[in-house]
Amino acid sequence: MNKCAQTVMQELEDIVIAYGQSDEFSFVFKKKSNWFKRRASKFMTHVVSQFASSYVFYWKDYFKDQPLLYPPGFDGRVVLYPSDQNLKDYLSWRQADCHINNLYNTVFWSLVQRSGLTPVQAQKRLQGTLAGDKNEILFSEFNINYNNEPLMYRKGTVLVWQKENHIIRKTIKIPEESEEKEIEVTRTRTTAIPLHCDIIGDQFWDQYPEILSDNS
Repeated sequence: MNKCAQTVMQELEDIVIAYGQSDEFSFVFKKKSNWFKRRASKFMTHVVSQFASSYVFYWKDYFKDQPLLYPPGFDGRVVLYPSDQNLKDYLSWRQADCHINNLYNTVFWSLVQRSGLTPVQAQKRLQGTLAGDKNEILFSEFNINYNNEPLMYRKGTVLVWQKENHIIRKTIKIPEESEEKEIEVTRTRTTAIPLHCDIIGDQFWDQYPEILSDNS
């Protein structure tokens, strides 16, 4: 999923940030983007089709011994948020949802796979429990500290643009010596980088002010 989202961003450079968790990704376009004259249908169809085709194309890189059993499909929608705060609230909501779902699933599958409960029994056990209750079950029954679980699952994935230096090898011909020589050349390019960090607080937005810039 992260690779597909990176591909979407690399192909559609008007995207300033993306956030994904579970089976979903959100892509935020520049405020002043005039891509396809701002037609919502074009935004949606291009993002969804690029994502779906990338999912098929890169599948074999991640599941070498597991062929696709059927053609995957994704849906999408376009939402226009009127302010920066609305956008930050939306992304914060998605990250909060990531935490809630992952905490539940971590406890649920621990009960099923390690305690031998049926899915129905595990669901009943968790019915009405709060986050503290779930953390207590994980720690007391399975010796799992939820805070030590991988950040990608607890926080989801944020994709932002960053400049990276890439060293490439080039062969050049030296006229005076009539021979070829291999040299290293450093080139800088902007790449969509995955981060697993908090986006609810101000620190992330202070670190990447260009995302909400009026020039974006």
